[in-house]
Amino acid sequence: MAAVKNITITLPEWINEVVDWQKTYHNDQEKMALAVELSKQNVLRGTGGPFGSAIFACDSGKLISVGVNRVMPMHNSAAHGEMVAIMFAEQQVQSFSLHADGVKRELFTSCEPCAMCLGGTLWSGVKRLVCAATADDARAIGFDEGPVEASSYQYLTDAGIEVVRLVQRDEANAVLQLYANGGGEIYNG
Repeated sequence: MAAVKNITITLPEWINEVVDWQKTYHNDQEKMALAVELSKQNVLRGTGGPFGSAIFACDSGKLISVGVNRVMPMHNSAAHGEMVAIMFAEQQVQSFSLHADGVKRELFTSCEPCAMCLGGTLWSGVKRLVCAATADDARAIGFDEGPVEASSYQYLTDAGIEVVRLVQRDEANAVLQLYANGGGEIYNG
């Protein structure tokens, strides 16, 4: 077997059918609606797990990137929705930090991040994290979110990242239930 020399992360083909890249998003409800819709479409179209994310410029509401869970189709346990959105956003702004150019950016995610994605949030340079469903909601269907505690969120806050939780929780939890009821694989269970 030859050594792997590069890895490619791709979004599903349907992304451009769902995402209006020219739209300006005016509030948290509109932004979270996109993240939740991405998670729902990922489940309905069978292209990954029940998690979606989007990154916006805080001041303008301009959409920078999106991400959906690609763990199973990409055979990559790091391809969580948040991490995919962060990777695409960093490519879009051509920086390893989403704040290096002085523009404040925010990450909206359909579920509170797992331990890996909380770390990715810290390292990404976003200045705001907005979550929908809770880690307990994800655990209830079998996902292990890792060592995420109240102190984890306090650490982000202390690092200058505003954390907002429970925005459209019911809508996002309905997607988790849709995935579970449809027999969706719990890939780290």
